[in-house]
Amino acid sequence: IATAAQAGADFYLQLIWVIVLGGICIIFLVEQSGRFSAVSGRTLPDAIRERFGFNYFAFLYLTLALVSLLVLAAEIGGVCIALELATGIHFQWWAIPVALVVWFVIWKGTFGVIEKGVSILGLVTLCFVVGAIVIHPPWAQVARSALPSLPQHDSVHYWFVAVSILGATISPYLYFFYSSGAIEDEWNEGYIGINRIIATGGMSFGSLISIAVLILAAMIFATHGVKFEHYSQLPDLLVPVFGYWGFWLIVASVGIACLGAAMEITLEIAYLTAQGFGWNWSENQRPLDEARFSAVYIMAIVLGALPILVGLDPLTVTIFSMALTAATLPVSIVPFLFLMNDY
Repeated sequence: IATAAQAGADFYLQLIWVIVLGGICIIFLVEQSGRFSAVSGRTLPDAIRERFGFNYFAFLYLTLALVSLLVLAAEIGGVCIALELATGIHFQWWAIPVALVVWFVIWKGTFGVIEKGVSILGLVTLCFVVGAIVIHPPWAQVARSALPSLPQHDSVHYWFVAVSILGATISPYLYFFYSSGAIEDEWNEGYIGINRIIATGGMSFGSLISIAVLILAAMIFATHGVKFEHYSQLPDLLVPVFGYWGFWLIVASVGIACLGAAMEITLEIAYLTAQGFGWNWSENQRPLDEARFSAVYIMAIVLGALPILVGLDPLTVTIFSMALTAATLPVSIVPFLFLMNDY
């Protein structure tokens, strides 16, 4: 939401092609991660450690853990911003309550509850698609913008935003979390077809929402020369379309999307740690039965909430973490592709 809004505000419709590219890439990566786990019965961290040795896994682990913690901070910050918009209470004060909610749901819930609950509640983000249609953008230009183009101005910023969009779209936590989910749901080779449908449909949904946000920002911000510089501007994306309800749709969309992502990233960090070091792990088991796994996600939540608690701007954390995610993608993608070739 943040990177797409910035892209639309700064470069009108020009950067739609980056979302399309990122969407295609993440569809293939997620589909392959699910297929790998369904066929092999193994998760990615475990297989990477065995295939490339513990030293490489340690490097991968440190890189992904750092990036994931920054992204987690951005997601917790997003929930806090939604609560600030709703209540007027500064986002810092919400860091601890939000962290406690993330912990409580993971501690008490199962993988299915988190997976399906987030999916159902996340449908509220379709309001962006409705808004993008209602605002009547130049559809011919939207279609042309799906093809790569060079910047018309401020090329350094253009490519920085493009990289940030790729980082937001092709986040490693997605395919590591998805791989773990395939094992949690006990997939086998019979799920390969279903896996393709889920990966294609789910990742396409996310890309569609991003494109809709970009269109809204282009039509509302860029056409009036307004820069997207703070999350407090987000209601301006939907209020012109939906009026009073647009404000609450933004609050719900940002809050739910970020809360869901925060829970998934928290679990991904715990999965990565437990699987890489050979510990017992499962979100479907009692937390005390998987004590080390549970301890990792508790620590991740604490570390992820700290940047917001000390007052770092959530939008700054988001843009920086997305760019860093894109820069570190080869660390996880290259060994993953070797594994897919092996199987």
